[in-house]
Order: sequence, then structure tokens, then C-alpha cells
Amino acid sequence: MWQALFDKLKDRGFVLIAVAMDQPEAAKPWIEGAKPTYPCLIDRNHHLADLYNMVNVPQAVWINERGQVVRPTETAGSNDSFRSMDRVKYTIADDVLAERNRVKNLYYDALADWVEKGTTSKHVLDAKRASAKVPIPEPAIAQAHALFRLGQQLLRDGNEDEARQQFKRAVDLHPDSWNIWRQTAPKDARGLATGPEFWARVDALGNRPYYAPADIAGA
Repeated sequence: MWQALFDKLKDRGFVLIAVAMDQPEAAKPWIEGAKPTYPCLIDRNHHLADLYNMVNVPQAVWINERGQVVRPTETAGSNDSFRSMDRVKYTIADDVLAERNRVKNLYYDALADWVEKGTTSKHVLDAKRASAKVPIPEPAIAQAHALFRLGQQLLRDGNEDEARQQFKRAVDLHPDSWNIWRQTAPKDARGLATGPEFWARVDALGNRPYYAPADIAGA
């Protein structure tokens, strides 16, 4: 759907940049399989997550043509519908799927409205409102990102045991970052961290969201 959205809006000056928080060998096959016509980058060290406080995917930040953030990082068209999935049959009830599609279309429509109307779009936040939505990172979170990057370098140098120690410290310091946890979690045949460890972590959220709802009317 991101490709369809880009095709719809590209002639209006819209640029979509997708960034995978993953290793090149893991992300590259997915990018090549999708054959996107918009830029796709791979951020193996999670610099973008550090800069924009991204803790999960898909998340997005809206930046206008003057380089100003008009909507800080937020969930990009996803919700927690997957949590009601039948974990044996991998099925989701029709009404839950309908709600998932409603939330997704609501986000895409808001993005299209911004591209069409610019500063007059009701979805654009002024500098004060945008700043108010940006949390100030705690020292532990900054340290977690630094340890994650250290772990990545150790891994590239062949020091796997030491790298995993740094990754564990990073996860402990920043438990809300699914991006950090996902990089060190067990993967399935598709390269996705969706096994029992993932579901145990999701269940441990209790009433807290996996995908925090975007602050868009109707979401």
C-alpha cells in the first residue's frame, strides 16, 4: 500500500523514504521482492531510531519541504488487531480486519490531505504542538542506543558473545524499543522475530499498546 500511496502522490512533490531497522542481509530480500520505486534504506545501527525516538515499525515522521517536522514520530497506519489472532490457524476475525483497514486508510488519507493542502491541512501541527509531542530521551535510552551500536560493531568484528552482552544491556535499558529487541530475538524461516518469545513479550504488555494509536481524528 505504500507503493500505491507514493504513486498517487509523487507528482505533487511527495517523497517517501522507507528505512529498514535491520541487517542488510535480512532486509535486502524483502526490499528486492517489493520492488519499490521510492528510496529504501537500511539503518543497521538504528541511527534514525535514536534521532527520532522510533521504537517500532512501521513508524513515520512527516517533514515538510523546509525541513520542519510537522508530525513527530507516530505509528504509521497500524493497530493492535494482530493481538487477537488465532495463533494456531493464523486467522483474524472479519470485524477486527475491518477495523485494521479503517485505521490504515485513515492514516493514509491524513497523509494525502497534508500533501494536497500543505500548511492548511488539519493534520499539520505547528512547532509548539509538534515539540510537545516529542519526548525527551532519558539517559538510559541514549545509553541503550550507544550499547546497541557497540554490539553491532562487535558482531561485525566476530565477537558474537560480547556483542550479545551489549545487546542484552541495551534491551534492559530500553525495554520499550521493539526495534532493539527484534534484532537479537530468535527468527523464523522468513527472518522474522515472531516466535514464542515475541508473543510472550506482547502478552506481557497487558493493557499497554504494542502500536500506540496515532493522534489522528478517528484513530
